[in-house]
Amino acid sequence: MRFTIDGSVLSLVPKLKIGIVLLTDVNNKGKSTKIHHLLEEISELIKLNFSPAELAEHPMISPWRTVYYHFGSKPTKYKCSVEAMIRRILRGHPIPRKNKLVDICNYLILKHLIPMGCYDLDKIKGNITLTTAKGNERFIPIHTAAAETPEPGEVIYRDDEKVLCRKWNWRDSNETAVTEQTKRAVFFIDALPPVKEEKLKTVCKDLRELAALFCKAKSKIFIADKTKPEIFLKP
Repeated sequence: MRFTIDGSVLSLVPKLKIGIVLLTDVNNKGKSTKIHHLLEEISELIKLNFSPAELAEHPMISPWRTVYYHFGSKPTKYKCSVEAMIRRILRGHPIPRKNKLVDICNYLILKHLIPMGCYDLDKIKGNITLTTAKGNERFIPIHTAAAETPEPGEVIYRDDEKVLCRKWNWRDSNETAVTEQTKRAVFFIDALPPVKEEKLKTVCKDLRELAALFCKAKSKIFIADKTKPEIFLKP
């Protein structure tokens, strides 16, 4: 399987780096109170350190608002996963507990303030590309069965058949969702400046350690950017 950052995205964000963590031999069954405790702890820290009025100007969030604006999606309406989760917490709503891998993903998003998504590798067809949409691709939003199409020009993760995530890291697909039955998964960690490669590698290693601890998973880490926009994902 190949992952590619398309030139249309690199022309928009030339300093983009994508961390990729490939997990195999995953045991994602059952719940973990320890992961739930980590989510509760980080949620309390979010409440102490963020306010809704200042959130849009935060240095880890404002770059995403700028990028969303440039690919034609209003950042006041569509928010990257970091901002959306923080605003949910500040409104007094807990982050839903899904399964171990998704809970780990949500915890690390909040801990590092970096968007990431996770997908069941066995539900992906062909290769994966981060690209701009033509507007005729198939997308079924999470927790629904009704298909829709992305807007032309918005940034999407897609495989050879369908969209995995709309508006870069705004909404995931129901078709590739990680469940308790997931045995292999791929995580994409989206890093814009001011995030540097050293920080991105730290996030990838955190993910590797938590997935091994709670899911007994084996892992491989890759970094894609303009110097290496194509990565062969070999377990």
